[in-house]
Amino acid sequence: MFRFETAGESHGECLLATLTGLPAGIPISLDRVNHELWRRQQGFGRGGRMKIETDRAELVAGVRHSHTIGAPIGLIIRNADWKNWTESLPVEAFAGSEAKHKSLTRPRPGHADLAGAIKYGFPEARYILERASARETAARVALGAIAKALLAEFHIEILSHVVAVGGVTLDRPVEWHEITALHQQPEVLLGCVDAECEQRMKAVVDEAYRTGDTLGGVFEVVAHNLPTGLGSHATWDSRLDGKLAQAIVSIQAVKGIEIGSAAEGAANFGSKVQDTIHYDRDHARFFRGANRAGGLEGGITNGEDLRVRGLLKPISTLRRPLESVDLETREPASAAYERSDICVVPAAGVVGEAMVALILAGAFLEKFGGDSLAETRRNYDGYLRQVRDF
Repeated sequence: MFRFETAGESHGECLLATLTGLPAGIPISLDRVNHELWRRQQGFGRGGRMKIETDRAELVAGVRHSHTIGAPIGLIIRNADWKNWTESLPVEAFAGSEAKHKSLTRPRPGHADLAGAIKYGFPEARYILERASARETAARVALGAIAKALLAEFHIEILSHVVAVGGVTLDRPVEWHEITALHQQPEVLLGCVDAECEQRMKAVVDEAYRTGDTLGGVFEVVAHNLPTGLGSHATWDSRLDGKLAQAIVSIQAVKGIEIGSAAEGAANFGSKVQDTIHYDRDHARFFRGANRAGGLEGGITNGEDLRVRGLLKPISTLRRPLESVDLETREPASAAYERSDICVVPAAGVVGEAMVALILAGAFLEKFGGDSLAETRRNYDGYLRQVRDF
């Protein structure tokens, strides 16, 4: 069974991640994994933590001689900031350790602080903050890079771009070649394919910085060259759109998802929304007249590019804190502030890529199976012959 898990706290020793169910023989580049981690740390509007951490993954299980061996994969990403928290968050208590604990008693509106403290019966929210933090997504990105390595063996590519920051939106279709060109650029600003729109996005981020505020936005993840037939219509929990929705909304600060042109379709007539079906005799393939469905019909990939958008709220930690209540005194107080970002939309897109890659890798192996890459490839090639002969 294909599955993954992460563990670790924001200011703990390290992040841990495991990935089970990959076939043997997939080539894994540690440089490629670390490049994905680098991408997650980029973007205009990132905060001071990115200057402390230089994320690098250590593969400690399941990969030998640069290839998967069919065993569970284990990796570690060490937290450079741990040296500043060794006495505040020790694994074992020591004499006087309680006095060194850095309590968080003024929960932040929009964060897991208060709900988590109530749920687990903690008198303050430090332990909730530590696990709810988006620092955890570094582990997901590392795992996503490994999932991408499987998909790349079958020429499936996954990239993201930024559609909106605050009230500034790129209001036009974006082609795959524009996204690939964007990712050839050496510097990451805000991840928008349109330079003029990106400058307007930068201006609103500058304004948020000046006023002590934060900004959300919308990122889009595109999966290119997918085969028809991943996912299923048969049961509610096998539908690929449902799995993708959970994966994207599980990303910290993401409050919504859109597949294809869902919002536009909800406000239009059916005759304007459905993607017409056509047949290319020269290449013996079906294709759609448009891709408003975002590459999914009935929970199944249809051969068009998969397009999934994540709607990201502004992050909850503001330099100009909002109203809250002190958990010790129950008196009104300003919410806590710890080192924070202004805008994380480009980074959220990289996390979105990782989650889409993990979901698609699971769906791919569910359909084609195989204990080795060679076996998976035989099964996949046989299916492609079946599709061509349909």
